[in-house]
Amino acid sequence: MARTPSNMLPLGTTAPDFSLIDTVTKNYVSLKEVKGKKGTVVMFICNHCPFVIHVNEEIVRVANDYRAQGFGFVAISSNDVEKYPQDSPEKMWKTAQKNNYTFPYLYDGTQEVATSYDAACTPDFYLFDAELKLIYRGQLDDSRPGNGIPVNGRDLRQALDAVLRNAAVSQDQKPSIGCNIKWKE
Repeated sequence: MARTPSNMLPLGTTAPDFSLIDTVTKNYVSLKEVKGKKGTVVMFICNHCPFVIHVNEEIVRVANDYRAQGFGFVAISSNDVEKYPQDSPEKMWKTAQKNNYTFPYLYDGTQEVATSYDAACTPDFYLFDAELKLIYRGQLDDSRPGNGIPVNGRDLRQALDAVLRNAAVSQDQKPSIGCNIKWKE
């Protein structure tokens, strides 16, 4: 199992715009449409990565806990589906249904969005403030498959809670670790 870290896009970066197909609704969804009043979480995930599978339930819990408080959530898969057909849009739809995703699960077939976010792995998390400036990037929490640490979303939750308290988000941010994004050649 590959262990690729996040690239850690510089804090303060403006969220790159996108308009991608939602594999559930079959409609195009833009950053503007998913933007939350308090902030927006952009997640790069995929169907087959053991690191994503390990945290799927917590991703859904975090989204459900914070959407009602004014945060937007979106997940994007950018993997090469020719070499990794298990990450195809049809299978993304099935994954979204199976895991009860309450957020759009978008397909980045050109990989331009992953490139614009400097995404490196799945899962990779980005939290943007109300003005779409990056205030957190990195891991969900310290849990990894097989390390015995419970999945609790602590790092991302602390950043979201700081926004709710109108406090600064801690600059001490750890990269996510996961499977590398499967780039096209």
